[in-house]
Amino acid sequence: MRDRTGQPRCSMCPDTDPRDPLDVIHEVITIISPTAAREVIADAVRRSAPRPSYQQKLAWALEDNPRLLTGEGHLAPLRAIPRFIDLLHAADVAGVAQPACPRCRRVVRIDKPLDGQRVCRNCIAKSRIEECSRCGARREPATRDAQGRPLCPKCLITDPANLEVCIVCGKRRMVSTRTPDGPICRPLPALVCSICGLTAPCMLLKLTGQPRCGRCDQREVHCTVCGRFRDIHSGTVDAPVCGPCTKPDAELWRPCPTCGEAERLTTPGPCRRCTLKQRLDDLLTDDTGAVPPKLQALHDALASNQRTATAMSWLSKGIVATVLSDLASGRRSLTHEALDELPDSKVVEHIRTVLVAAGALPPCDEQMVRLERHVKDLVASHSTPEGWQILHRYATWHLIRRLRRRSRGNDITHTQLNVARVHLRAAVYLLDWLTDQNLTLDSCRQSGLERWMTRDETQLRREAGHFVRWALAEKIARDLSFPAVKWNGPSQAMDDDARWATARRLLHDDTIRTEDRLAGLLLLLYAQWPAAISRLTTGHIEEATATVRIRLGDVAVALPGPIAELALKQVSARRSHAVLLQTDSPWLFPGGQPGRPISAWAMGEGLRKLGIRLAETRSTALFQLATELPAAVLARTLGIHITVAVKWQRAAAGDWAAYAADISNRTRKAPAP
Repeated sequence: MRDRTGQPRCSMCPDTDPRDPLDVIHEVITIISPTAAREVIADAVRRSAPRPSYQQKLAWALEDNPRLLTGEGHLAPLRAIPRFIDLLHAADVAGVAQPACPRCRRVVRIDKPLDGQRVCRNCIAKSRIEECSRCGARREPATRDAQGRPLCPKCLITDPANLEVCIVCGKRRMVSTRTPDGPICRPLPALVCSICGLTAPCMLLKLTGQPRCGRCDQREVHCTVCGRFRDIHSGTVDAPVCGPCTKPDAELWRPCPTCGEAERLTTPGPCRRCTLKQRLDDLLTDDTGAVPPKLQALHDALASNQRTATAMSWLSKGIVATVLSDLASGRRSLTHEALDELPDSKVVEHIRTVLVAAGALPPCDEQMVRLERHVKDLVASHSTPEGWQILHRYATWHLIRRLRRRSRGNDITHTQLNVARVHLRAAVYLLDWLTDQNLTLDSCRQSGLERWMTRDETQLRREAGHFVRWALAEKIARDLSFPAVKWNGPSQAMDDDARWATARRLLHDDTIRTEDRLAGLLLLLYAQWPAAISRLTTGHIEEATATVRIRLGDVAVALPGPIAELALKQVSARRSHAVLLQTDSPWLFPGGQPGRPISAWAMGEGLRKLGIRLAETRSTALFQLATELPAAVLARTLGIHITVAVKWQRAAAGDWAAYAADISNRTRKAPAP
């Protein structure tokens, strides 16, 4: 064992303290709260530290640092102290404050040690983030493979070793339910949905006894009978009917005690909309009970949100409620700089976009800000001053400068952010290895560089080549050679028949979402990457009297009839943002964050689920177009660089003469008399 000072003690020499631990703890607490009852303190001690020896350690820790009870509980040396503080706070002991997580600032359970502090489970997970060796996702590993490489939870679940044969469909899938007869991949039976008419896993409605699929179960639309925005319980897709109109039972649909609207109340309290308004009033009001003027638009947008469950779920997610409360009360200033002080996470990024969309904050290039912050932290972590200067020069005057030039005043995308991060990380890997070998870029020779390239542990070799070539151009390195990989055309076999078969399916299959059909056709027929498709706005769709054009490059392209109908349908039926319910977004494919388009990864994932291989499909489309069009026309219509267009035409062996002959043979208009 160890004594109070941390020194080792054997069992023959215990560290004894004649005082009663309960007396010591009671004395410490009465200094903070003189009216604290001894019985309450004793009960909290016994529940948090049942063993007498642990009670002694608890007493010593509180006696050494009483501030643990008043807000510094994250510095607790014992795991029982946060639990002890929670019990005292639940018993309304005055002066005792529940500690917040020192990283995310949430007032939640903190019992995980990290860097000498107690943090919450989410922050522990973020500190353990690694790149999955299979899918590349950055998450806390769920397990490791035979070689010790990390695997994320999704790859663990979908691993072939964890799949079993379903006794219903006979396919090898993930197990959803186990029965005495064997595993089942999905517990819901496949029935014909009574609303949309599609065959899908359905559950039976209690109101009507009819099947309803999961997609219709999640839809909220305006009822064709009462006009209110509710869940669908009967009717059809074109004429949906809500629950109260389907079965107007007074015992089932009771009036809300606050607003009087008929709702299916499961508790004596108010309905979901009134609960949302009360929650917003609690979070967004200052000390005077009024909503600050800058947050009034956010308050009104959230309060008028028709999807109340979505808004309530967002307010209860992570640190959303804490941040909004701090902004309303003035504990945190309503600026981008104040939000930058919070730990970098998707929740904070989403809060920022909501505040910008509501007009509470001015717009900013969030991805560029994140990149600059990442560059600052990564460069500062390097060990040598020379390496620090090289990394700062490479990141600031090459990576970031090139991004600003290519973005042309527009916000950079998440993909561009990740590319810059990977290039900078590759430079760090190389410089760290040179430091371990007592080398620098100036003293390193080709043999040393090749030794690093041939190591099994070396990562990001190709990206490190960008850094080496930059160092050679800037005269930082010499006598090194790291040539770029020359592109000699597509390396995979091209299946043009499969491409056209997929295009026909997207044109005629109405069960596929409109946004997926349009995005897939732009990839299949116009060789557009998901990154470029996701950045399209409604202004890129030009509707004339008889034609519909889309502007992918400098020149707009006329769309065939079926694709034109899909484009116009997507413009008119774009889904709104979930939290603020915005419908005036300029993006053709709105994303989950207000004011932002769908991410390239999310769009690509949707296309992959349809069986479309992105790289192979784009190469096939671009190869075919390069055989039919000159490089100049290809670059102007598709929005690709002229150098890329020339390379593709050479790879496809396209002939400009054939195109010129086709133009010359077209019928010319007769001259006016």
